Amino acid sequence: MTLLYNNYSSALLGVIKKVVSDNDLAQDVLQESFIKVWKNAKSYNPEKAKLFTWLYRIAYNSAIDKVRSTNNKSQKEIQIEDSNVYKLTTNCLNQDTLDIKKHLSSLDLKYQIVINALFFEGMTQQEASDELEIPLGTIKSRLKIGLRELKKIYNP
Repeated sequence: MTLLYNNYSSALLGVIKKVVSDNDLAQDVLQESFIKVWKNAKSYNPEKAKLFTWLYRIAYNSAIDKVRSTNNKSQKEIQIEDSNVYKLTTNCLNQDTLDIKKHLSSLDLKYQIVINALFFEGMTQQEASDELEIPLGTIKSRLKIGLRELKKIYNP
């Protein structure tokens, strides 16, 4: 590992810095990359790729993962000061959308059953497939068509 680090760390850090702008974060990604190399050393196959290419892909993918992770965390933070949740009035609510069950009854029964299972009974698509004994692909198709038909009702 010392030999790999001494020979490749600066090149890999350069690759990482092209994806991650923060130097401290880039150093962390480099360390995580070498940990992955250590843990997955047995998976390296010289017939598939050169050593540097393998190291490069690990470092590059680790950098992308870190950027995505950082972006997801910052998007999930709640900003109470900017929230308008408590400022909603009844004028802001579309009264037509409150009666979705009524509009749902205007769809074909096969679409009603799927939408009811997924949205009102809280089933996953796989659970609905198992419970209703309908293939998963059919569940997905009926959901898509049913939602499209509801959209026509709400957005004529």
